[in-house]
Amino acid sequence: MNGLARRVARGLAAVAAITALAVPAGARPVDRIAVAVADAAHRSADNVKLDASRKPADILHFFQVRRGMKVADLFGSNHYWSELLSPVVGPAGTVTVWEPTQFLDDKSTAEFAAFAATHPNVHLITSPFEAPVLPQAAYDFMLINLNYHDVYWTSEKYGVVKMDPAAWLKTVAASVRRGGIVGVVDHVGPAADATRDTRAIVDQEHRIDPAIVKADFERAGFRLVGSSNLLANPADDHKLLVFDPAIRGKTDRFVYRFRKVR
Repeated sequence: MNGLARRVARGLAAVAAITALAVPAGARPVDRIAVAVADAAHRSADNVKLDASRKPADILHFFQVRRGMKVADLFGSNHYWSELLSPVVGPAGTVTVWEPTQFLDDKSTAEFAAFAATHPNVHLITSPFEAPVLPQAAYDFMLINLNYHDVYWTSEKYGVVKMDPAAWLKTVAASVRRGGIVGVVDHVGPAADATRDTRAIVDQEHRIDPAIVKADFERAGFRLVGSSNLLANPADDHKLLVFDPAIRGKTDRFVYRFRKVR
């Protein structure tokens, strides 16, 4: 084969390769989040039942979770979010679940180990609630779902001591890279007043004023870059304990997306 023939052959091979990889006109890329949520055969049945109240596909799209991300899922030992995040971020990504030692026992630890054995990009870190230990500047995205209010909580039963929310958040924020996102979902609570402060509201109803969360994160070096009413419930008057059967799973929830700017 002469030089011209070889060049023509290489050109035809290149065209064939490009054609094979081309996306047909009008085709949409695979929605990895939708696929993960719909894959009930590879999810816990108990977790699937929570989908109606958590709207995970919409929430993960809102937080802009993508393939290859390094993700932290705080308070996630029930692996609700990690079983979705694992296939979404894919083998090039990782999902680190942090769970306070106060909320783990031998049974839950063994159950998570069994889950992680089939999800090689997921692992568990545990340390005391009041002293989180996380790697520095490691995560592109962090999720705190229905638990941020607990930094204002104390519980003798569970060994949760009084914490300084600003110090706790400063420690946690250090594990998020600059430009990274923290997604916060929590139960809407009333504003503090002369009769009850934020700690009292959290202790009694396990709710928190969204304005408190926004202020906390802004002091910690974040900017609120998005909010959503995906989980809003105008029928919730914010007076009931979130575990009350009349409102459990149906609370009015705020959804905030924060970007770390310093």
